[in-house]
Amino acid sequence: QVPLVESGGGSVQSGGSVRLSCTASGLRQSIYYIAWFRQVPGKEREGVAVINLYGSTTYADSVKGRFTISQDNAKNTVYLQMNSLKSDDTAIYYCAARSAPGSRSLLAGTYNYWGQGTQVTVSS
Repeated sequence: QVPLVESGGGSVQSGGSVRLSCTASGLRQSIYYIAWFRQVPGKEREGVAVINLYGSTTYADSVKGRFTISQDNAKNTVYLQMNSLKSDDTAIYYCAARSAPGSRSLLAGTYNYWGQGTQVTVSS
């Protein structure tokens, strides 16, 4: 098991910024990919950004240029810096990890560890 704990969610006005953190208990080196997903009621979980052990990243088109995923391996922590937030970004944000190699997938089904989620609310 690789418990994941998210923090940093909250409420912000449109155009504002929020930084989410995901801390993985255990060895970061045992995880190939850590990603951020988001979900709103009635919709499927959507992949937002993913980073691999070496720092390579992939972003969903909807957040490119606004969100940045980064990591501090010494702290076993991955961050999601979200800028220029819009009301459409309102969702529960989940951190996910995958212990198998492969591509930088943004498909929820390819991840085997999940955090509990943190709410981000963007008001206009």
